[in-house]
Amino acid sequence: MNTRDWPIRAKLTALVVGPVTGLLALWIFATTLTFGPALDLLAARTLLYDLGRPGESVVAELQRERRLSVVQLAGDTALPALAEQRTRTDQAVAELRRRVDGEKLRDAADDLLDTRLDQLVSALDALPAGRGFIDSRKVDRAGAVGLYSGMIGSAFQAFSGMATLPDAELNREALALTALGRSRELLGQADALLAGAVTAGRYAEGEHEQLVRTIENQRFLAENAVADLPPAERARYQRLTEGEGFVRLRALQDTLVRARDLPAGLDVRAWETSYAAVSQGLRDFELRGADTLAERSVPMAARILVRLAAAGVLGLLAIVVCVLVALRVGRSLDRRLTGVRTAALEMAEHRLPDVVARLRRGEEVDVAREAPELDHGGDEIGQVGRAFNEVRRTAVQAAVDEVTLRRGLNEVFLNIARRSQGLVHRQLALLDRLERRTEDPDELAGLFQVDHLATRLRRHAEDLVILAGAAPGRGWRNPVAAVDVVRGAISEVESYDRVDVGEVQPAGVLGRAVGDVIHLLAELIENATVFSPPGTRVDVTGRTVPGGYTIEITDRGLGMSPPALAEANRKLSRAPEFDPADSARLGHFVVARLAARHGVRVELRPAVPGGTTAVVLVPSDLVTDEPALGPATDGAAGPDDRRMAKVTRLATVPRTRAARPGRDRPESAVLPMPAGRTSSVETPADGDGLPRRVRRRGPVARPRPVAVDNPAYRTPEEARRAMSALQAGTARGRRDGARRDAEPSPPEPPAAPDHPTATERDA
Repeated sequence: MNTRDWPIRAKLTALVVGPVTGLLALWIFATTLTFGPALDLLAARTLLYDLGRPGESVVAELQRERRLSVVQLAGDTALPALAEQRTRTDQAVAELRRRVDGEKLRDAADDLLDTRLDQLVSALDALPAGRGFIDSRKVDRAGAVGLYSGMIGSAFQAFSGMATLPDAELNREALALTALGRSRELLGQADALLAGAVTAGRYAEGEHEQLVRTIENQRFLAENAVADLPPAERARYQRLTEGEGFVRLRALQDTLVRARDLPAGLDVRAWETSYAAVSQGLRDFELRGADTLAERSVPMAARILVRLAAAGVLGLLAIVVCVLVALRVGRSLDRRLTGVRTAALEMAEHRLPDVVARLRRGEEVDVAREAPELDHGGDEIGQVGRAFNEVRRTAVQAAVDEVTLRRGLNEVFLNIARRSQGLVHRQLALLDRLERRTEDPDELAGLFQVDHLATRLRRHAEDLVILAGAAPGRGWRNPVAAVDVVRGAISEVESYDRVDVGEVQPAGVLGRAVGDVIHLLAELIENATVFSPPGTRVDVTGRTVPGGYTIEITDRGLGMSPPALAEANRKLSRAPEFDPADSARLGHFVVARLAARHGVRVELRPAVPGGTTAVVLVPSDLVTDEPALGPATDGAAGPDDRRMAKVTRLATVPRTRAARPGRDRPESAVLPMPAGRTSSVETPADGDGLPRRVRRRGPVARPRPVAVDNPAYRTPEEARRAMSALQAGTARGRRDGARRDAEPSPPEPPAAPDHPTATERDA
């Protein structure tokens, strides 16, 4: 039985119940052990009056009937006195049977006495059959003596069963009285044998030897019985044996023992008179001794019961006191230990998390107030309570220090990220000016590559901002087309040339979520390219679904095991606190933070036949209709349009469009034109309205402009005019491309085969 997980109340109860139960059992045992002898003493009176007196009457009647039966067998005629004696015997036996069958005697008797009472009743049941044998003379005098002696012996065995008193002195005296009764029975047997011999005029064969043995046994039993009597009773018995009848009977017994034949001068009258006097004297002595025992047992039983009551009450009182003390101490321990446990649980489950949450919200926390002193006494429990007070204070202080450290770390991240963002924005502005000033295709391609690296640096700087718990600075006011969002995310990935944009159904994303969605998709697309073989492609598709817009990113890598997939989805489903120890999956942390900010759901699924599919569900409250490709007029472009054009300029895959007849030039033969720039050699615009130019080798000795690290200062009006011109040119090119899509397209000039395009170089 494991008791380690038991509540403290159950353990204390077990500690109390065990000793109290043992003490109660001991009290019950002692009470029963003492109460039993008292009941035995009280039952001695019942046994005397319900068994002793009726049994002694049966024994006396059987002795008389035995003597008359032997005399009848010794003579030739039936004795009328025998019939009368049998009637008196039957009456005595009937009374004894009534007492034996009563509940009072049976309740007072123990198992041994019950058995001997049954034996006595069975022996008395043989009396009618024995009488029949005697009347038909089928038995001799010795057989008749044996028949009645056996019944009387069963009675004396029952009397011996009564001598089970708890007091040793009383029990020894009772056994002595029973032995005197047996000696009197042997005296009766000798009288019956002598009466038969006198009636027949001689001893039958073996009767003299039997008579001698009976007399000797009678004297032996009497001497031993008297030795166990109390001094007073022994003196009274001594006076009884000094009487005339005892002296004369002893002399006659000596005469019978010495003579082998029946003495001719035996005074039969003297024998009968002496025997009657001695037998009656012994009977009176026995009955008086039995009455004395019964009377002495009652006060002795009363004294035992009084002692028993006192001991029982005191023992019960001790048990009650023990139980009360145990309950009081147990409740006190339970209450105090429960108080310590409650304080510990409250600190661990409520107070400490609340303190940490408040600290993370920037609130001030008083350590002394949040970890007050708790008094649990001065014993061991109090010492544990004081130690726990220190632990609580240390835990709260540690939480304050940790949150302060985290806050400082976030500030460091944010400071570094803001500085990096400022430098990257300055770098992008410088690259933009260089791209506008550069006409050489090779230099322009290199600038595009540097611009792409700077764009990725900006995303990594935004990762630091997100790790610090702040929001990135990029944002749009107007909705942006979903395909442009996808292309903007692709432009921030290193291996953008491995990404294929499949079917992207028309839709728009609200401006407030565009920057974060681009960043989120860029993280997922970059994971798809990194964790898949270099020669495989990554597919990106988008479609409208009930509840929002879904973008799926599928790679053809090895995929993820089910446990790893489940763990990744668990992290992506919520915005966890940043743990510096878990830096292996920072991308998942950034994606989870961005998704939680706008309610976007991200889930990773196994791809068929292999790889992983990232499903991004943009909620419907962030999705709108796809915005127009450009303004209807040549007016100035807004800041959002200029910013989106800047983000998507390295997208290698245009919007989904139908192929035009006669246009089979590969995509690698053209280079995406930077926003706001024109080329000396332009081709008709593609279906998305973006013009493309063919690379041409410039003059060998063309001077190349030198880039300046620090960008020149530009007034807001100049920047607005430049960006408006950029947007107007882009919109014009898209409109021209849309018109040419409706007309037959003239054949395009072939690209220079000896000069690789910028896209090929980037690949």
